[in-house]
Amino acid sequence: MSEQIFLDTSGLLCIHDGKDVRNAEAINLFIKAKRILTTNYILAEFVPLSYVRGQNRQETLSFIDDFLKISRLEIVWVNETLHNRAMKLLSDRRDKNYSLCDAVSFVVMRERGISEALTTDRHFEQEGFVKLLQS
Repeated sequence: MSEQIFLDTSGLLCIHDGKDVRNAEAINLFIKAKRILTTNYILAEFVPLSYVRGQNRQETLSFIDDFLKISRLEIVWVNETLHNRAMKLLSDRRDKNYSLCDAVSFVVMRERGISEALTTDRHFEQEGFVKLLQS
């Protein structure tokens, strides 16, 4: 595993959801990573996804509050320029079903030279990255 990994929404959900079969593996990979990078779009996607998956609202919000205090975590805040680069990627990949959140993640990973993602999302593999969790 690389020194720095990207944390995707699905990976964050695997860490948060103690009932997920990948929970222990996701936590282990997260702990081993020296640096973790994610975006505010991941956090925005995670909160409603966790509710849809039956997670308790207050526990989810507390989890995010604690998560944001981790010193080896860097959050990239999406600005207009990054958003536009992600929209261009979506336009260039019309044959794929990527979300805007995915596209932002891919742009950030390329810009930062990150090849591995703590994710279950096959779109990362389609884009040439290493998916660290099984779907």
